Amino acid sequence: MIKLIISGCNGYMGQVLTSMAANDPEIEVIAGFDPRAEKKSGYPVYASPMEYSGTGDVIIDFSHPSALESLLSYSILKQIPVVFCTTGYTDQQISDIERASQQVPLFRSANMSLGINLISVLLKRAAAVLGENFDVEIVDRHHNRKIDAPSGTALMLADAVREGLPYEAEYVYDRHSVRTPRDKHSIGFSAVRGGTITGEHEVIFAGNDEVIEFKHTVYSRDVFAVGALRAAKYMAGITEPGLYNMNDMLANV
Repeated sequence: MIKLIISGCNGYMGQVLTSMAANDPEIEVIAGFDPRAEKKSGYPVYASPMEYSGTGDVIIDFSHPSALESLLSYSILKQIPVVFCTTGYTDQQISDIERASQQVPLFRSANMSLGINLISVLLKRAAAVLGENFDVEIVDRHHNRKIDAPSGTALMLADAVREGLPYEAEYVYDRHSVRTPRDKHSIGFSAVRGGTITGEHEVIFAGNDEVIEFKHTVYSRDVFAVGALRAAKYMAGITEPGLYNMNDMLANV
């Protein structure tokens, strides 16, 4: 049985993970990290990773970027893999994760949904096939409390498209002040923020007399917990230091 530690255990996603893990015969949650150190579930909770003297097989992190430094220190000290599901990291923090991955196995994805990561693989192939003949636009829809636009997932999908294109695409976020025709070698973003939309992403390949669309809709954030638990099972068996992602995991499916 995999011994799991949840970082951010008292948050919404931490509690979803706790509930799902309780029904998974392969996983036992043995501890949690959260600044609000009150115990909400049947395992001990610590305000900081370094307060916990124990160890485990893998950590899932659904917390806050401010928790990164202490979590990396604990992971390296105890040699425990971490599945990073937190978003909003700075470039410096991403560099810190990459540097730490030289000492311990780490896993990071901009989106933990299995479906969105599968679409990323398909988008790279579609871009390679469609190439110069189709314009690429991305529509990114989220709830009215989301502060970043475009979302990390939208950028992740754009990166997948760009990898497959035969040219270096420029990302265009705003055309309001641009009074020129669309640059052929660009990927455009449109961000919609409203209501309680959990998450919807649409990638449009628009050609002459033909449009191809890839669309992914999330109706509940539970799908991110499903992907995180699957990633935790994958990482629990990894001993080689490195920075892993959903593509690595899907390659083993």
